[in-house]
Amino acid sequence: MDDTSRRLFVEARRLIPGGVNSPVRACRNVDSEPLFIVKAAGCRLTDADDREYIDFVLSWGPMILGHAESSVTAALHAAVERGASYGAPCPDEVALAGEICAVVPGVEMVRMVNSGTEAAMSALRLARGVTGRNKVVKCVGCYHGHADPFLAAAGSGVATFAIPGTPGIPGAVTADTLLVPYNDISAARECFAVHGQQIAAAIVEPVAGNMGLVPPAPDFLETLRSLTGAHGALLIFDEVITGFRVAYGGAQARFGIDPDLTVLGKIIGGGLPVGAFGGKKRYMEQVAPEGRIYQAGTLSGNPLAMAAGLATLRKLKTLDYNALEKRTRDFAAELGQIIRAKGVPVQTPSLASMFGIFFSEREIRNLEDARQCDQRRFTTFYKQMREQGVYLAPSAFETGMVSFAHTDADFAASLDAARAVTFSR
Repeated sequence: MDDTSRRLFVEARRLIPGGVNSPVRACRNVDSEPLFIVKAAGCRLTDADDREYIDFVLSWGPMILGHAESSVTAALHAAVERGASYGAPCPDEVALAGEICAVVPGVEMVRMVNSGTEAAMSALRLARGVTGRNKVVKCVGCYHGHADPFLAAAGSGVATFAIPGTPGIPGAVTADTLLVPYNDISAARECFAVHGQQIAAAIVEPVAGNMGLVPPAPDFLETLRSLTGAHGALLIFDEVITGFRVAYGGAQARFGIDPDLTVLGKIIGGGLPVGAFGGKKRYMEQVAPEGRIYQAGTLSGNPLAMAAGLATLRKLKTLDYNALEKRTRDFAAELGQIIRAKGVPVQTPSLASMFGIFFSEREIRNLEDARQCDQRRFTTFYKQMREQGVYLAPSAFETGMVSFAHTDADFAASLDAARAVTFSR
């Protein structure tokens, strides 16, 4: 780590808890200190010491077009000149809602908010309000933001009642959160068999992106759809990561699953803070002021975020997702071959424009599998790749992201960096 970033981090730690405004950025899990970024363009970041990096984090997913994409930047410049915030409706929020409703199968109406956490929290409130029930089924290892009900501990067994996952959350708040392992169809069935008439909703990342990249097992999403429907509960897809990344219409379009409610974020704001929740009209009409289930936000539908999101979605509509998926798949496969040639077992799954790096001999299907991976080897790999100018997420439980801005030369340089990594025996 160079001098300027280090000095900034020292000062940040004096003023900000841990020196960062979101915990994983501290890089503690990879025995490193954070880089302070001063600019970004395409798939490249430049830090405060003027070092450049090939970026496979992409602001944790939103920058699928790459940083500072020209049409998005132009839309933002025009929006800034019209004013940063109105506290009133603006035309772009109607246009963005129209784009979302036109292509995301489960969304007939949508409410804009300011973050994925806010969107997930609001979707759960809506599900509880329309069903009159309190319990929610959550998959162990899926992340739905830091609202209290979702920070349940990853208990073992079937349909375990949650306990607080962090100090500051009363046990009563998470007592209605039921945990099942991701991809465990039997556990999901047993949970509904025991608690079905009390369950308001099941919420799931259709492609898990917060335990590394873990695709859904065959029939897992279909089973959740069937179970929720049979028991009068709602199915909530958290597509904050997958929305407009695994397909233009999201994971539900890719897999042919029709959820009742959908949580969105990241890409729909083009890099600005944003979130949204949407779903079937019969449910969304129960949100205030149309209905009695209250939700509000001073900056919801912010004109800057709406302009950036609208420009992003309109650009994405013209691009070849299949080609990007093939390039990502080829990159991940070769990366795995390079590491295994060093005598180190690794799994490098990919799906759409996402990939994972698991230092393990076996396929990863859930959080417990991910926890068994070799963290020491991931740390070694992360630090040496960063030193060579390749920026990966500083956690073995995050997902690599690829953008339309990544070139063949970027992939080749990243693979060359991987070839230079050495692992201790």
